[in-house]
Amino acid sequence: MTVQEYNRSVDEHADAVYRYIVAQLRHPEDARDLVQNAFEVLWRKREEVSAEKARPYLFTVAYRDMIDHIRKQKRISLVEEMTEDGRSTHIPYTGAREALEKALSTLPEVQKTVVLLRDYEGYDYREIGNITGLSEAQVKVYIFRARKALQERIGNVQNLI
Repeated sequence: MTVQEYNRSVDEHADAVYRYIVAQLRHPEDARDLVQNAFEVLWRKREEVSAEKARPYLFTVAYRDMIDHIRKQKRISLVEEMTEDGRSTHIPYTGAREALEKALSTLPEVQKTVVLLRDYEGYDYREIGNITGLSEAQVKVYIFRARKALQERIGNVQNLI
């Protein structure tokens, strides 16, 4: 990859990678750090990565760094929102976007990741598998389970309108 191709990759993909990471973490500062690290890794590996593969490469690096970041955060603080009787708190509807964000936050990380990559970023199943290291069949199963869980938590969108 040439310097011009790298610069074009920054211009074309920085926003998408940032949106994906900040949607997962909901911490803009941490997301910026992870995106910056992904581009730093791409710069160091520019001789090995073609311009056509820059976007999936960036998402893969950012995803793996994000998982490491989440694991570190979980070790620091293992607090869950639970009621006194041990059940999860009910997510009240405060608006479609807020309801979706809250429902997404209840999903296991792998399900949240594949749904965001598919529905938010538009990757196909094979590309998601390459980014996450899952098989195409596993990706489909996780997406199905995540959508089913979201449907149960949010309900039918037409009921909200």
